[in-house]
Amino acid sequence: MQKNEKMKKILIINGHPDEQSFNYGLHDAYIKGAKKSNAEVKEIKIRELKFNPNLKYGYRKRTELEPDLIASQEKIKWAEHIVWIYPIWWGSVPAIMKGFIDRVLLPGFAFKKREGSVWWDKYLTGKTSRIICTMDQPTWYYRIINKAPSHFAMEKLTLNFIGIKSVKITSIGPIRLSKDQFRNKWKQKIERLGELNK
Repeated sequence: MQKNEKMKKILIINGHPDEQSFNYGLHDAYIKGAKKSNAEVKEIKIRELKFNPNLKYGYRKRTELEPDLIASQEKIKWAEHIVWIYPIWWGSVPAIMKGFIDRVLLPGFAFKKREGSVWWDKYLTGKTSRIICTMDQPTWYYRIINKAPSHFAMEKLTLNFIGIKSVKITSIGPIRLSKDQFRNKWKQKIERLGELNK
């Protein structure tokens, strides 16, 4: 790294509830690569957070944020590049990750609706993001036949909505019945993405 080159600030958010999952192997691979480039790396392992995933009042009434969610918001504000790692279940993200998104990406933090308007202000502009997701079906089948609903929801309806315009998606599958050779190859690819800070 050049003397005056700025280190990239990378946040990895892992939405898998099982730390023994392949998703955590990908998580570790990305960190390994990022550290080769001297990037600053922070992590959010949603499974370890203590919080109620239910936004029980919707936006009608404020639900007080738990300390782990306040810390998560600080990490999101700090990050320049946010990497999401999660499995696709029932065409969507795991329930615990959806609850995290509902509780953390709140009005006043991630966006703000304009008074008397259908439009909104985006508060998390200037960041980039990478989605790394696993599935038990061929990735082409999920994209072409099933129309990739979680990709659209995460990229367009979540990240673009709050101002993160540049979103890249890495889909990995099918995981079910996959061999070590397949998984190790993907870990190497994800490590390389980490090294490139992408």
